[in-house]
Amino acid sequence: MRAILTPDVANNTGIVLLKPGRNLMPMFRERVLVCTIPRDMSHLPSGLINDSSQPLLDEPTLKSFFSDPKVINAAGGWEIHDAWVQRIGCCQYQEKDSYHHHDYNTLRTDSGSLCLCYACDNYCHSNGLPGILEAVAAGNLARWVIESACIQMGLGADHQMTLPELCWWACLNGVIDLIPETHARTVLRLPKSLPETGPIPEAFIKPEPSAQEVIQEVAEVVKQVLTIGIDPESPQSYMARPKRLRWINEKYTRWVKTQPCACCGKPADDPHHIIGHGQGGMGTKAHDLFVIPLCRAHHDELHRDMRAFEEKYGSQLELLVRFLDHSIAVGVVG
Repeated sequence: MRAILTPDVANNTGIVLLKPGRNLMPMFRERVLVCTIPRDMSHLPSGLINDSSQPLLDEPTLKSFFSDPKVINAAGGWEIHDAWVQRIGCCQYQEKDSYHHHDYNTLRTDSGSLCLCYACDNYCHSNGLPGILEAVAAGNLARWVIESACIQMGLGADHQMTLPELCWWACLNGVIDLIPETHARTVLRLPKSLPETGPIPEAFIKPEPSAQEVIQEVAEVVKQVLTIGIDPESPQSYMARPKRLRWINEKYTRWVKTQPCACCGKPADDPHHIIGHGQGGMGTKAHDLFVIPLCRAHHDELHRDMRAFEEKYGSQLELLVRFLDHSIAVGVVG
């Protein structure tokens, strides 16, 4: 457990008094580490804070962002979140003197998913979910979104994500419009908006776009990775036997590599170029536009046996069309 406490210092006796409250008393059953409060936590109220090293988890106004269905889908979807929670490997309902089964299950709630033992899972199904577990589930969801965002951007699962990095990830995944206004103003270094009170002369009214609108306009310019040009009168089109030109775009394939695997939704490792279906013959390779994101396991599975892969996951052409539709829909291909 971690908490922010305000000390009461008695200088003459050299004693420091703390009043943690009943909920924080379990912290003091053992030795604790005391340190000065970091600058990025100076605005937080006294009380319990998250156990993670991610400072964004301490921002209550970001809870709505992490719990939005579009953000969850951009991070990989509910099934990937459930698999992440299952790896916690311990019951998250730590009620005093309660029995815990040695096997664990994943319980999905409106706020997120929980890792519970069979006994506590049955108790929650029969008696309803305790309020404290809703906060735990929301914390699981927020931690998973941040970790997934770090992995997708190649920063590593243990990277301490900053607000500008979160905005950049949201920009790449088409959810930048969900960033709260207060955080958008922070990223743009705009002063805090103050509510207008009392009568205001018309001359003092300065209409200006909100920080959310500004950051969305910037995102529309920045997020586009690929622009396709059309040349109906290319020189090769007038040749009787034109030489085949392979279209190459490393910027696009690098972006494809950051997307979820087209088969399992886990972070992709490779941009797979379509093989078969008239593509990827001897000594040739499909255009860089004809790629889909695959994790290493599914990429190896496809190259081991293409027919078995397509029977299991669908045709590569179907996966390609689905992924191209996503790329165009989020503005990466324009």
